[in-house]
Parts: sequence; C-alpha cells; structure tokens
Amino acid sequence: METTTNPAAATRRHRIALYPGDGIGAEVTHEVVRVLGALECRQKSEDPADAIGFELAEFRWGILHHTQTGSVVPDDFLERLEKFDAIFLGAVGMPSDLPDHVTLAPLIRMRQAFDQYACVRPTRLFPGVRSPLAGVGVEEGERGIDFVVIRENSEGEYVDNGGRFRRGEPEEFALQTAVHTRRGIERVLRFGFETARSRSRRRLTMITKSNAQKYGYVLWDEVLQDLLHDYPDVECDKQHIDAAAMNFVRSPERFDVIVASNLFGDVLTDLAGSIVGGLGLAPSANINPERRYPSLFEPVHGSAPDIAGKGIANPVAAILSTAMMLDWLEEPAAAKRVRIAVEKALASGAATPDLGGQLSTQEMTDRVIEGM
Repeated sequence: METTTNPAAATRRHRIALYPGDGIGAEVTHEVVRVLGALECRQKSEDPADAIGFELAEFRWGILHHTQTGSVVPDDFLERLEKFDAIFLGAVGMPSDLPDHVTLAPLIRMRQAFDQYACVRPTRLFPGVRSPLAGVGVEEGERGIDFVVIRENSEGEYVDNGGRFRRGEPEEFALQTAVHTRRGIERVLRFGFETARSRSRRRLTMITKSNAQKYGYVLWDEVLQDLLHDYPDVECDKQHIDAAAMNFVRSPERFDVIVASNLFGDVLTDLAGSIVGGLGLAPSANINPERRYPSLFEPVHGSAPDIAGKGIANPVAAILSTAMMLDWLEEPAAAKRVRIAVEKALASGAATPDLGGQLSTQEMTDRVIEGM
C-alpha cells in the first residue's frame, strides 16, 4: 500500500520515499515526518523566499506485507523507489515472524541496485550524554569522540556468492565467498579521502585483515598504496580489524575517518554507537556519490522488537539521519538547524530510557522540535 502527502507549493521541493519497515521503524519514521513538517513550516514562516517543501510517499512494506502477500516487498519495489530524490528507512526485521536474512534482503538489494557504495556512519559524543568509557567526555580537558566510519556498501562479504552443500548430512558445508574488486575498493577509498579533506584533522585509517586474508585484503593494501600520492595532504594509516576494535575502546579520540569493508564497517559501527551512548544516537547514510540513483538514510539501531509498541524508542538516530539526508539534498542550513536542535535537547538533559531518562519517543521529538 502506498500513501502520498502533497504539501503546499514551496520554493524547493524534495521527493522522499518512506519505508518505515518493522518494529520501532514505524515509530521513529513517524517522528521524522514530524520533524520535516516542523522544519518546513518554520522556514516558510521565517523566510518564504527560502522555503523548502517535502513530498512524502509512504510504502508499507515489511512483515505485514509479507503476511498479506508472501513477500517482504513487491516485485517492482526498486522501480517505485528509483523516481525519488531520497529514501528514508526506519528499520527492518522481526525474527520471531521471519528470519532476518529474509527481511534484510530488500535493503541489501537497494544498496547494490542503486550503487550506494558509500555507507557513511558518523560517531560523536554529544554534550549531555555519558559514554560508558571511563575518562571520555566532551568537556574541556577530556577526551572527545568525533569520527566517521565509511563502509564499502556494494560488495565484500555481503555479495550473495556461495551456497550450502550436502544439506542435513554430517559432511554438510557452507561456502560464503567475499568479492573485493579494485574498482570497488578504489572508489570507496577516494570517497574516504575526500571526506577526510573536508574535516579539520585530515586523517584516514583503513581497516583490513590482510595478515590473515592474503587475497582480498592485500588488494585493499595495494590500492591504498596506489592512491597515497593523490592525497598528500591527508595523514593515513592502516589497522587490522581486531586492533581497530581494541582501539575504538582504548583510544577512540585518535580516529577521524575510517574506511572499511562491508562486514568490518558493519561491526565497527555498532561498537562505535555503544561508546557514545548507544545505537539510539547512531545515524547513517547509504550514498550513491554520482547521484545516478537515490541515496538511502536510516538509523543504525534496527527494529528492536523488545521495545516495539511501547513508545520509548529513541528517535534521535532517525532525526540525525534526516539531517544527513538534508545535507545530501543540498539543504545545509536546514540540516544544521536539525543538528543544533538535537544538541540542545541532549545538552539540556532530554533523554529516553536508553539514555537513562524518562521521555517517550514523542516527547523526545517534541524537545528537538522546540530547539528548532
């Protein structure tokens, strides 16, 4: 089922597809719609000549759609989404009803079909939020955390390449083969270098496991070496995934821009979220840098079935993902306004239960909207 809202005419219009998905996905997506509506109204009232508008289309796919049709999404879902400027995804998954690899399949297909090869996941410790790491903070004199993980999003370990053989027999085996191409590695590293150039520290760290996996990850090492002469202004180093995981905990302040393969980037960003207060604060973007296809924006936290329907999900990750979407839509002032509102809310002590507070999902969004 598709429902469409057509707001009043605006100076700049953006067409956004909403895929709320499962669990708390629908709840946080609802809050994103509220934020976009408030942003549109306030910018229009303050400066009609600089107003922005959002045309939102909601696609009710996921577990419910599977129950009704036998499929998580319709066969033509990519064709329906391709016409939009951007896609916002709430969350997918309800393992009690359907295996995760089934509900996740449309997301992976979107990333690959729309060539969203750069998954961008920023990590920052905000004032008002406490890190579980001792001695880490944002006050003067304390260590701060502010880095971004760029995950290769189109190949690597998430390519459906392999199979299971002799099922049910004692000799059963599974073969899962990662695919790393020079083109895929080079373009995500260049994206990482350009991102590092846009940040004050200009530092890039590449994550591999080339000491144990001598084909795919040695290729990563070689491509990085080939690119260094193009970016002499960016400081660069390499770490193996196990060392990087340790250093995320031991010395997170040393990182600036991290580039990793599909699997390693996925693992590291969950850890990154946990050291700055939890996945309820972790946004992400799946980017097609060439803009041939729509890019996709989503919170990192997943569908959280254990709290779905309770009204306590933290909407901040979804709202910060919306700010990333606004940046991508070339609305930097609007994106900055949303981020500042989030910072104000967190600094004032506004918090949902995952952050040790008592606010509901709606109340947390109310505090953000007040800050806008």
